[in-house]
Amino acid sequence: MTFHDDLVAPTATGLPDRFFDRFVFNLHAPDSTDLSLLVGCGLYPPADVVDGFVVLVHGGRQRNLRFSTELSATDGSGVGPFGFRVVEPMTTWALTLADNPTGVAFDLVWRARTPAWSGDVAVPNGAGPASSFEHLFQSGRYEGTVTVDGREHDVTGWFGQRDRSRGVRTMSGGQGLHLWFQAQFPDRSVGFLLVEDRDHGRILLEGAVMHEDGGLDPIADVVHDLVFDDLLDLRSGRVRVTTATGEVMLVDADGSADGGFMAGAGYGGGHGHPVGRDHLEHDEYPLDGTVGPRTLDSALTDRLAAFDWAGVRGTGVFEFAHSRSPRYGYRSSL
Repeated sequence: MTFHDDLVAPTATGLPDRFFDRFVFNLHAPDSTDLSLLVGCGLYPPADVVDGFVVLVHGGRQRNLRFSTELSATDGSGVGPFGFRVVEPMTTWALTLADNPTGVAFDLVWRARTPAWSGDVAVPNGAGPASSFEHLFQSGRYEGTVTVDGREHDVTGWFGQRDRSRGVRTMSGGQGLHLWFQAQFPDRSVGFLLVEDRDHGRILLEGAVMHEDGGLDPIADVVHDLVFDDLLDLRSGRVRVTTATGEVMLVDADGSADGGFMAGAGYGGGHGHPVGRDHLEHDEYPLDGTVGPRTLDSALTDRLAAFDWAGVRGTGVFEFAHSRSPRYGYRSSL
Protein backbone atom coordinates (compact mmCIF):
# COMPACT_ATOMS: atom_id res chain seq x y z
CA MET A 1 0.00 0.00 0.00
CA THR A 2 1.25 3.47 -0.89
CA PHE A 3 0.50 6.14 1.72
CA HIS A 4 0.30 9.79 0.65
CA ASP A 5 2.42 11.31 3.40
CA ASP A 6 1.77 15.01 2.75
CA LEU A 7 -1.32 16.34 4.52
CA VAL A 8 -4.32 17.54 2.53
CA ALA A 9 -4.32 21.14 1.36
CA PRO A 10 -6.27 23.68 3.45
CA THR A 11 -8.41 24.36 0.37
CA ALA A 12 -9.42 20.70 -0.13
CA THR A 13 -13.12 20.29 -0.91
CA GLY A 14 -15.62 17.46 -1.35
CA LEU A 15 -14.57 15.67 1.84
CA PRO A 16 -16.89 13.91 4.34
CA ASP A 17 -18.14 16.09 7.20
CA ARG A 18 -15.99 14.34 9.81
CA PHE A 19 -12.87 14.03 7.66
CA PHE A 20 -9.51 14.49 9.36
CA ASP A 21 -5.85 14.26 8.37
CA ARG A 22 -3.43 14.17 11.28
CA PHE A 23 -0.17 12.97 12.73
CA VAL A 24 1.39 12.26 16.10
CA PHE A 25 5.09 11.98 16.94
CA ASN A 26 6.69 10.85 20.18
CA LEU A 27 10.27 11.32 21.33
CA HIS A 28 12.26 9.61 24.07
CA ALA A 29 15.74 8.35 24.85
CA PRO A 30 16.65 4.75 23.88
CA ASP A 31 17.69 3.89 27.45
CA SER A 32 15.73 6.14 29.80
CA THR A 33 12.16 7.04 30.78
CA ASP A 34 13.13 10.42 32.26
CA LEU A 35 11.70 12.58 29.45
CA SER A 36 8.84 11.98 27.06
CA LEU A 37 7.60 14.39 24.39
CA LEU A 38 4.33 13.93 22.46
CA VAL A 39 3.43 16.18 19.52
CA GLY A 40 0.36 16.11 17.31
CA CYS A 41 -1.49 18.13 14.71
CA GLY A 42 -4.73 17.59 12.79
CA LEU A 43 -6.39 19.25 9.79
CA TYR A 44 -10.19 19.24 9.47
CA PRO A 45 -11.00 21.00 6.16
CA PRO A 46 -14.84 20.63 6.32
CA ALA A 47 -14.79 22.33 9.75
CA ASP A 48 -12.11 24.88 8.72
CA VAL A 49 -10.01 23.86 11.73
CA VAL A 50 -6.39 22.98 12.33
CA ASP A 51 -5.35 22.14 15.87
CA GLY A 52 -2.60 20.41 17.76
CA PHE A 53 -0.82 19.78 21.03
CA VAL A 54 2.47 19.30 22.80
CA VAL A 55 2.80 17.20 25.97
CA LEU A 56 6.05 17.04 27.91
CA VAL A 57 6.54 14.59 30.81
CA HIS A 58 9.65 15.43 32.80
CA GLY A 59 10.68 16.19 36.36
CA GLY A 60 7.58 14.85 38.08
CA ARG A 61 5.03 16.86 36.11
CA GLN A 62 3.23 16.89 32.79
CA ARG A 63 3.06 20.15 30.83
CA ASN A 64 0.27 20.50 28.26
CA LEU A 65 -0.03 22.94 25.38
CA ARG A 66 -3.03 23.02 23.02
CA PHE A 67 -3.53 25.30 20.03
CA SER A 68 -6.12 25.82 17.30
CA THR A 69 -7.01 28.23 14.51
CA GLU A 70 -9.01 28.50 11.31
CA LEU A 71 -7.41 26.29 8.66
CA SER A 72 -8.21 28.83 5.94
CA ALA A 73 -6.03 31.37 7.79
CA THR A 74 -2.91 29.15 7.45
CA ASP A 75 -0.77 27.72 4.67
CA GLY A 76 -1.14 24.20 6.10
CA SER A 77 2.34 24.06 7.61
CA GLY A 78 1.57 24.73 11.25
CA VAL A 79 -0.67 26.21 13.88
CA GLY A 80 0.19 28.68 16.65
CA PRO A 81 3.80 28.20 17.81
CA PHE A 82 4.06 24.77 16.14
CA GLY A 83 5.37 24.20 12.62
CA PHE A 84 6.02 21.10 10.53
CA ARG A 85 7.41 20.22 7.12
CA VAL A 86 7.50 16.96 5.17
CA VAL A 87 11.11 17.13 3.94
CA GLU A 88 10.93 13.78 2.16
CA PRO A 89 7.71 11.72 2.29
CA MET A 90 7.97 8.52 4.35
CA THR A 91 11.54 9.40 5.29
CA THR A 92 12.12 12.82 6.88
CA TRP A 93 10.00 15.39 8.75
CA ALA A 94 10.99 18.67 10.43
CA LEU A 95 9.16 19.79 13.60
CA THR A 96 9.54 23.10 15.45
CA LEU A 97 7.99 24.72 18.50
CA ALA A 98 8.59 28.41 19.18
CA ASP A 99 8.48 30.13 22.56
CA ASN A 100 5.21 29.67 24.45
CA PRO A 101 3.93 29.78 28.04
CA THR A 102 4.95 26.19 28.92
CA GLY A 103 8.70 26.85 28.77
CA VAL A 104 9.10 24.05 26.20
CA ALA A 105 10.53 24.58 22.71
CA PHE A 106 12.15 22.34 20.10
CA ASP A 107 13.86 22.19 16.73
CA LEU A 108 13.80 18.61 15.46
CA VAL A 109 14.35 16.47 12.39
CA TRP A 110 12.81 12.98 12.44
CA ARG A 111 14.32 10.37 10.08
CA ALA A 112 12.84 6.93 9.48
CA ARG A 113 14.81 3.95 10.78
CA THR A 114 12.32 1.26 9.69
CA PRO A 115 9.80 0.79 6.91
CA ALA A 116 6.27 1.92 7.71
CA TRP A 117 3.33 -0.31 8.42
CA SER A 118 0.13 0.97 6.82
CA GLY A 119 -3.37 -0.29 6.24
CA ASP A 120 -7.03 0.58 5.90
CA VAL A 121 -9.21 0.46 9.01
CA ALA A 122 -12.97 -0.03 8.70
CA VAL A 123 -15.01 -0.44 11.90
CA PRO A 124 -18.83 -0.20 12.10
CA ASN A 125 -20.28 1.86 14.93
CA GLY A 126 -23.52 1.38 16.84
CA ALA A 127 -24.51 4.99 16.19
CA GLY A 128 -23.29 7.32 13.46
CA PRO A 129 -21.18 6.60 10.40
CA ALA A 130 -18.62 3.82 10.32
CA SER A 131 -14.98 4.56 10.96
CA SER A 132 -13.00 4.32 7.75
CA PHE A 133 -9.47 5.64 7.63
CA GLU A 134 -5.93 5.02 6.42
CA HIS A 135 -3.47 4.35 9.22
CA LEU A 136 0.31 4.25 9.32
CA PHE A 137 3.02 4.00 11.92
CA GLN A 138 6.78 4.03 11.56
CA SER A 139 9.84 4.20 13.80
CA GLY A 140 12.60 6.77 13.48
CA ARG A 141 15.39 8.67 15.18
CA TYR A 142 15.78 12.37 15.84
CA GLU A 143 18.35 15.06 15.36
CA GLY A 144 18.10 18.39 17.14
CA THR A 145 17.26 19.92 20.49
CA VAL A 146 14.47 20.17 23.05
CA THR A 147 14.62 23.17 25.38
CA VAL A 148 12.93 23.06 28.80
CA ASP A 149 12.99 26.20 30.96
CA GLY A 150 16.04 27.49 29.11
CA ARG A 151 18.01 24.25 29.37
CA GLU A 152 18.79 22.72 25.99
CA HIS A 153 18.74 18.93 25.61
CA ASP A 154 20.56 17.41 22.62
CA VAL A 155 18.25 14.59 21.51
CA THR A 156 20.26 13.38 18.53
CA GLY A 157 19.85 9.61 18.25
CA TRP A 158 16.69 9.48 20.37
CA PHE A 159 13.86 7.21 19.27
CA GLY A 160 10.47 8.31 18.05
CA GLN A 161 7.42 6.61 16.60
CA ARG A 162 5.08 8.48 14.31
CA ASP A 163 1.43 7.76 13.63
CA ARG A 164 -0.44 9.05 10.56
CA SER A 165 -4.16 8.68 9.93
CA ARG A 166 -6.58 10.12 7.41
CA GLY A 167 -10.31 9.61 6.86
CA VAL A 168 -13.34 9.38 9.14
CA ARG A 169 -12.94 8.04 12.67
CA THR A 170 -15.96 7.90 14.96
CA MET A 171 -15.00 5.02 17.23
CA SER A 172 -16.57 5.98 20.55
CA GLY A 173 -18.45 4.04 23.15
CA GLY A 174 -18.55 0.29 23.61
CA GLN A 175 -14.79 -0.19 23.87
CA GLY A 176 -13.39 -2.04 26.83
CA LEU A 177 -9.65 -1.90 26.18
CA HIS A 178 -7.56 0.13 23.73
CA LEU A 179 -3.83 -0.58 23.28
CA TRP A 180 -1.42 1.21 20.91
CA PHE A 181 1.89 -0.50 21.62
CA GLN A 182 5.15 0.89 20.25
CA ALA A 183 8.22 -0.85 21.70
CA GLN A 184 11.55 0.37 20.36
CA PHE A 185 14.46 -2.08 20.41
CA PRO A 186 17.92 -1.53 18.89
CA ASP A 187 17.17 -3.43 15.66
CA ARG A 188 13.36 -3.24 15.42
CA SER A 189 10.12 -1.62 16.46
CA VAL A 190 7.12 -3.65 17.60
CA GLY A 191 3.96 -1.73 16.80
CA PHE A 192 0.30 -2.68 17.00
CA LEU A 193 -3.17 -1.29 17.66
CA LEU A 194 -5.51 -3.60 19.56
CA VAL A 195 -9.10 -2.72 20.50
CA GLU A 196 -11.44 -4.97 22.49
CA ASP A 197 -15.11 -4.53 23.39
CA ARG A 198 -16.54 -4.64 26.90
CA ASP A 199 -17.19 -8.38 26.55
CA HIS A 200 -13.48 -8.91 25.80
CA GLY A 201 -14.10 -9.60 22.12
CA ARG A 202 -11.62 -8.28 19.60
CA ILE A 203 -12.76 -5.31 17.53
CA LEU A 204 -9.48 -4.53 15.79
CA LEU A 205 -5.88 -5.73 15.54
CA GLU A 206 -3.35 -4.22 13.16
CA GLY A 207 0.40 -3.74 13.13
CA ALA A 208 3.80 -5.21 12.37
CA VAL A 209 7.30 -5.79 13.60
CA MET A 210 9.33 -3.23 11.64
CA HIS A 211 13.01 -4.07 11.26
CA GLU A 212 15.89 -1.64 10.71
CA ASP A 213 17.17 -3.89 7.92
CA GLY A 214 13.98 -3.18 5.94
CA GLY A 215 11.96 -6.22 6.94
CA LEU A 216 8.27 -5.89 7.76
CA ASP A 217 6.52 -8.78 9.51
CA PRO A 218 2.76 -8.24 10.04
CA ILE A 219 1.37 -9.12 13.46
CA ALA A 220 -1.08 -12.02 13.44
CA ASP A 221 -2.02 -12.23 17.11
CA VAL A 222 -1.57 -10.43 20.44
CA VAL A 223 -2.47 -11.58 23.96
CA HIS A 224 -1.81 -9.64 27.15
CA ASP A 225 -1.58 -9.73 30.93
CA LEU A 226 -1.72 -6.17 32.30
CA VAL A 227 -1.78 -4.64 35.78
CA PHE A 228 -3.96 -1.54 36.38
CA ASP A 229 -4.28 0.42 39.62
CA ASP A 230 -7.41 1.92 41.19
CA LEU A 231 -7.14 4.98 38.91
CA LEU A 232 -7.13 2.60 35.88
CA ASP A 233 -3.50 3.52 35.30
CA LEU A 234 -1.23 0.86 33.77
CA ARG A 235 1.60 -0.07 36.12
CA SER A 236 3.10 -3.10 34.36
CA GLY A 237 2.27 -5.87 31.97
CA ARG A 238 3.27 -8.50 29.47
CA VAL A 239 2.23 -8.98 25.87
CA ARG A 240 2.86 -11.94 23.59
CA VAL A 241 3.11 -10.98 19.93
CA THR A 242 2.92 -13.58 17.16
CA THR A 243 3.87 -12.49 13.66
CA ALA A 244 2.81 -13.74 10.24
CA THR A 245 6.15 -15.54 9.82
CA GLY A 246 5.62 -17.39 13.12
CA GLU A 247 7.99 -15.41 15.35
CA VAL A 248 6.77 -15.17 18.94
CA MET A 249 7.92 -12.23 21.08
CA LEU A 250 7.15 -12.11 24.81
CA VAL A 251 7.63 -8.50 25.93
CA ASP A 252 7.47 -7.22 29.53
CA ALA A 253 6.55 -3.57 30.16
CA ASP A 254 7.25 -1.30 33.14
CA GLY A 255 4.79 1.60 33.13
CA SER A 256 5.86 3.21 36.41
CA ALA A 257 7.28 6.35 34.76
CA ASP A 258 3.83 8.01 35.01
CA GLY A 259 2.30 10.74 32.87
CA GLY A 260 1.35 10.80 29.23
CA PHE A 261 -2.30 11.58 30.02
CA MET A 262 -3.83 12.52 26.67
CA ALA A 263 -6.60 14.58 28.23
CA GLY A 264 -3.86 17.22 28.31
CA ALA A 265 -3.61 16.91 24.53
CA GLY A 266 -7.33 17.52 23.99
CA TYR A 267 -8.36 13.87 23.59
CA GLY A 268 -11.42 14.39 25.77
CA GLY A 269 -13.35 15.55 22.69
CA GLY A 270 -11.56 18.81 21.94
CA HIS A 271 -10.17 18.00 18.49
CA GLY A 272 -11.61 19.39 15.27
CA HIS A 273 -14.05 21.85 16.85
CA PRO A 274 -13.94 25.53 15.86
CA VAL A 275 -12.73 27.83 18.65
CA GLY A 276 -11.75 30.81 16.49
CA ARG A 277 -8.40 32.10 15.37
CA ASP A 278 -5.13 31.91 17.27
CA HIS A 279 -6.47 29.97 20.25
CA LEU A 280 -3.86 28.76 22.73
CA GLU A 281 -4.21 27.22 26.17
CA HIS A 282 -1.95 25.41 28.58
CA ASP A 283 -2.04 23.63 31.92
CA GLU A 284 -0.04 21.20 34.04
CA TYR A 285 -0.64 17.92 35.86
CA PRO A 286 1.31 16.94 38.98
CA LEU A 287 2.49 13.34 38.76
CA ASP A 288 1.95 12.59 42.42
CA GLY A 289 -0.86 10.04 42.18
CA THR A 290 -3.68 12.57 42.36
CA VAL A 291 -4.26 12.58 38.59
CA GLY A 292 -5.00 9.53 36.48
CA PRO A 293 -7.19 8.02 33.77
CA ARG A 294 -10.19 7.80 36.08
CA THR A 295 -10.04 11.48 37.13
CA LEU A 296 -9.54 13.14 33.73
CA ASP A 297 -11.97 13.69 30.84
CA SER A 298 -10.21 11.00 28.81
CA ALA A 299 -8.74 7.69 29.97
CA LEU A 300 -6.34 7.59 26.99
CA THR A 301 -2.73 7.57 28.16
CA ASP A 302 0.53 7.48 26.20
CA ARG A 303 2.91 6.07 28.80
CA LEU A 304 6.64 6.02 28.17
CA ALA A 305 7.52 2.49 29.24
CA ALA A 306 10.64 0.40 29.69
CA PHE A 307 10.50 -2.94 27.85
CA ASP A 308 12.31 -6.24 28.15
CA TRP A 309 12.25 -8.82 25.37
CA ALA A 310 14.28 -11.95 26.23
CA GLY A 311 16.89 -9.79 27.97
CA VAL A 312 16.98 -7.10 25.27
CA ARG A 313 16.12 -3.71 26.74
CA GLY A 314 14.00 -1.14 24.99
CA THR A 315 11.79 1.88 25.55
CA GLY A 316 8.69 3.17 23.84
CA VAL A 317 5.17 4.45 24.20
CA PHE A 318 2.55 2.06 25.54
CA GLU A 319 -0.77 3.79 24.87
CA PHE A 320 -3.75 2.41 26.76
CA ALA A 321 -7.32 3.18 27.73
CA HIS A 322 -9.23 1.00 30.20
CA SER A 323 -12.98 1.62 30.02
CA ARG A 324 -14.48 3.45 32.99
CA SER A 325 -17.81 1.71 32.43
CA PRO A 326 -18.93 -0.44 35.41
CA ARG A 327 -19.80 -3.08 32.78
CA TYR A 328 -16.14 -3.67 32.06
CA GLY A 329 -13.43 -5.31 34.12
CA TYR A 330 -10.01 -6.08 32.70
CA ARG A 331 -9.32 -9.76 32.00
CA SER A 332 -5.98 -11.22 30.97
CA SER A 333 -5.88 -13.08 27.66
CA LEU A 334 -2.36 -14.48 28.16
